[in-house]
Parts: sequence; C-alpha cells; structure tokens
Amino acid sequence: MGQKKYGNYVKASLWPYYPEIPVFQLLRDTAKRLPDKPAILYPRRLTFRELDLLSDRLASALDNLDICKNRKVALFLWNSPEFFISFLGILKTGATVTALNPSFKEKEAKYQIKDSESTTIILDEAQYPILKGIRDELTGLENVIIIGEKRYTETYLLKDLLEINVNPPKVEIDPKKDIAVLQYTAGTTGLPKGCILTHFNIVTNVLQILFPSLGKACEDDIFLSHLPFYHIYGMTVQLLSGIRLGASQLIQKRFEPKEFLGLIEKYRATIVYTVMPVINTLVNYPNLSKYDLSSLRFINNGAVPIMLPIAKRFEELTGVTLTQGYGLSEASPVTNFNPLTQIKLQSIGPPLPDTEEKIVDLKTGTKELPPGEVGELIIKGPQVMKGYWKRPLKTAKALRDGWLYTGDIAKMDEDGYVYIIDRKKEIIKYMGFTIGPAELESVLLEHQAVADCAVVGKPDSIAVEIPKGFVLLKEGVKATEEELIRFVEERVAGYKKIREIEFVDTIPRNLAGKVLRRVFIEKERAARVI
Repeated sequence: MGQKKYGNYVKASLWPYYPEIPVFQLLRDTAKRLPDKPAILYPRRLTFRELDLLSDRLASALDNLDICKNRKVALFLWNSPEFFISFLGILKTGATVTALNPSFKEKEAKYQIKDSESTTIILDEAQYPILKGIRDELTGLENVIIIGEKRYTETYLLKDLLEINVNPPKVEIDPKKDIAVLQYTAGTTGLPKGCILTHFNIVTNVLQILFPSLGKACEDDIFLSHLPFYHIYGMTVQLLSGIRLGASQLIQKRFEPKEFLGLIEKYRATIVYTVMPVINTLVNYPNLSKYDLSSLRFINNGAVPIMLPIAKRFEELTGVTLTQGYGLSEASPVTNFNPLTQIKLQSIGPPLPDTEEKIVDLKTGTKELPPGEVGELIIKGPQVMKGYWKRPLKTAKALRDGWLYTGDIAKMDEDGYVYIIDRKKEIIKYMGFTIGPAELESVLLEHQAVADCAVVGKPDSIAVEIPKGFVLLKEGVKATEEELIRFVEERVAGYKKIREIEFVDTIPRNLAGKVLRRVFIEKERAARVI
C-alpha cells in the first residue's frame, strides 16, 4: 500500500513483512531473544523463558485432555500471571480462546460458554460458584480447571497440570484461517456476538500498534497493565504487544488508584494504556501530586471518547503526554492511533499502517465523503475479523465488499485524522465497557410487572454513559424503580446494571416491532442541554 502522509506523520506500509505465524510464536521468539528478562515484574516475577516453559507445560496437559485444533477453551479469570500462561498454553494446542468477563453472573457465563461451544474452562477459584450453579446445563463442557488450592469434584487444579512433563503438541496452524480468539462484543438487537479473530488478524494488529513512528515503544519499556485481559484492548495492546516487544509488565488485578500510582513510582513504569474514566479518577485523586510519575512517556486513552478538559487538566497536573487511539473488537482491535510526533488530542488519529478508512454517506453507505463532512466510518485492513461466529446475516451486514462498517459517525480532516462524532449503533459505553441494550431489556422483561421496556445510554460526565431503563408496567401491576434496578443487578455483571428507571405510558416501536431507542436517546440528550 506504500506510504501516505498525514500532516507531519508519514504512514508507511509493512507489507509484505507481516509474518504468517501463530500468536504464541510472539512469545517463543522473545523467549529466545530475551530468555532471562522479566515478562512480568508484579505481582510476581516471571521471565520470558519461564512463561514459555509454563505455557508449554499447560499445552502438554491440555493435549492429554484431548484439547486440540477446533476446540474452544473458555477463560474466566481476573488479570494475573495465570491469565498469560493459560491464554498462551491454549493457543499452543491449536485450540481457540474465548475469554469471559470475570464479573459475569450465571446467565451471562452460561450464554458465552454455550454459544462458543467451549469444551473446557479455566477459571479462578472465586468464579467456581458461578460455574457450579450452571454446570448441569453445560452438557458440552468436559473439563474444568481451577486456579487456586481447593479441590472440587470432577475438576483439575492448574498448579497440578503445570507440573507435567513438557511435551507440547506439534500442531500445524494456518494463521489466516485458524481462529485464535472468539471475542464477544455487545449488540443492540440481541445477545453478544463472537468476533472471529484469526492468528493473522491478531499478529498483524500487534505489529501495526508497535510500528516505530507511532508510540516508539521498545523492549526497555515497562507497561502498567490494568485493563482487563478478557477485553480485546487489554489482550492485544497490553498482553501481546508487551510480549512482542520484550517489555516487562506490571499486572493489576483491577484498577485501584493508590496501587496504580504506587506501581508507576516504584517500578518506573513508562507506558499505560487506559480509558477516560481512569484518567478522570486520577485527576480527582487527592494525593496525585505526591507520586513521582516522571518515568511515564505517555498514557493512551481508548475504548471511550476523550474528554478534552479532563485530558488537558491531567497533562497540567502530571506533565505526562496523553494521546488517543481507537478500535473495536471486530478489528482485533486497533485501527487508529495518534503518533507521538503529531498528536491531535480531540482526534482518534490517522489509520494504522496498511489500514484504509473512508467516511461514507449514512443513507447508502456507498458514497465516499470529502474531508470535513460527517458520515459513517468504514475500515479495511489485515486486522479486520473474518465475521461473527454463527451469525451469517450479521456478518453480511457488518462486512460489505471487504469493508467493515463500524456504526460510528465520524469525519476526517485534511491531514487524514479521524474524529468520532457519535455512534450510529445504540451500544452503551460505560467506563470503557460496551453494554448491549437488548440484553438488559430481555432481563427486565423477565420481571412479572414489566409489559415492555427500552434501555439506552444516558450521558454521564464521569462514566460517559449509564444504562437507563424506560418501563411500561402491566395494567394493574405495580413495581418500584428500586425493585427493578435490584432485579436486573442480581442477574448481570455489576458494570451492566441499570442505574435509573423511568416509567412511561408507551414504548415506541417501528412497523417491524423494533424498539425505537433513538426516541429516548434524543430525550436524554435534550434534558442534558436544558
């Protein structure tokens, strides 16, 4: 694709230098190059050689359990060194990873395990009660592997499997065809969908992210990795990019500001990939000035739109450079990034190397619009998924003539930098997480008092959006806002819970019966302006 200039930044092509290798080869190559360097510094030290060996041992054990190509293995884990070992060990068998949010409740976990056709699950001991409550319904689940000390009936302990003699299977991977990850993403009209990401999709995206003229990351960098690894942002940009570089990582189980700041200061972390709500928390943290953050070269915001006043305030308080990128699960995930040589903070930046982008008209999606005009952002590149798992109709709608239709409303300036204006989709963005309104609507409709409902994102200065429900009660039946909020909260992960309920006399629908959420979205925006 050659070179293209974006302002002062020249976007070069990596073709034909993308290696057709499996994802786990990233680790094997680094383990040979830097065997004794720590891959992980915190919460425990683990070198690249040790990480390679432990994942080989797990692959050997999984092979003995008949886990091989075309099998699916679920991870139900918080951030930890064991996530690294499990993720890479699974891929070394040729099997596919699908990672669950560790805050999932029974209904959510059951859905992803069944839909992905997972035959094995590796989970934290703390998540076992969730699995135990649904195990009888998971007829295809053959093996349960627990990270912890307590032994349960018909389960294995990971620590026992890691003591097995190393004899990893010799597996032939076709990087462009074989599925590395089924990454589930929220939907507006149904339950979450699995994005089919091949080994080639993910490896190329890692190399695109690490292109020298973008972040200038190197093996001397230290990542503070707090984004959840089950999320494609954390999985590709933290876990795998760090491994490819040979950078050391500090792993937070989940974000907590005191530990976060303390780790940066103690270990002299240099790069953090994060989300806007975390930056907002840091700006308002009372002891921020007491921490030495001078080692940080930059912090990147992704997943949710940047809030310029907060971003500028953060830079003023810390002296740390803030930049912004963009991606989506369907693209492994990164498609845009602001090069450090020319940051336009309000923009998501130009496209990555070998990524083409157009702004097209909203009506037909076929007419390319000139710079400055607003339309839908569409993307083409080697990191774009092969489709949605078992969803041919949704795949055909999202992938048209080789282009991924993002559903995001955007514009492009004369330098080729892209600006996200709004979302065509009705996905709710809460604290960097995506929430499908249809999923929450289906839960609300299980309540005996609810006749109909709609769920939308209500603008929020800290969370970006919060889920708000509009409910039509059955005639003659009563229910309170608190009762319905609690009902949903008991059935979904904490971040998905509905924060507000408003009772209405009707739920508008089109002739096909689809909820017209846009009516409520506009209502909430109008109320905010007033």
